Amino acid sequence: MSLTVTSPVTGGAQTGFTTPAYTLVADSAPNNNGKQYAVSGLTGTQAGVDTSSTPTRPFTLLVSKPPVLRQLPSLNSVTGILGNVPRNVYKAYVRKGVTVLTNQVPQVASASVELSIPAGADLNDAPNVRAMISLLIGALNQISAGIGDTCVTGVM
Repeated sequence: MSLTVTSPVTGGAQTGFTTPAYTLVADSAPNNNGKQYAVSGLTGTQAGVDTSSTPTRPFTLLVSKPPVLRQLPSLNSVTGILGNVPRNVYKAYVRKGVTVLTNQVPQVASASVELSIPAGADLNDAPNVRAMISLLIGALNQISAGIGDTCVTGVM
């Protein structure tokens, strides 16, 4: 994969955080289709946040691609119609160990983004695939604090 996350990563705005950033180190991905990074350091004001540690308190980022890139199927020889178009699925997945109650075993929270791209769109409509991704990332960055607030207050 040509996708490489450079360290440190500047975090999105969050209520109570000032200039959050995350130092990453390469980690072992669960398979050959991804790259995984562990958070080894924090900067900015992030009171109460910890770095990646034991299996119950991970703080990792995994980016993955499909094991096999799917191609467009052939046109139906009788109707000339394209059948079901397969999709290539790319994912970004973050795991973070969290405390649910004092003196209890931490639990792992997770967040993921999945990009499902119809086979052929990468070749025949790359600008619109890129535009979709650009909007997604821009919107997530813009509403980062709002998503955080909603996740901890339940109010949207």
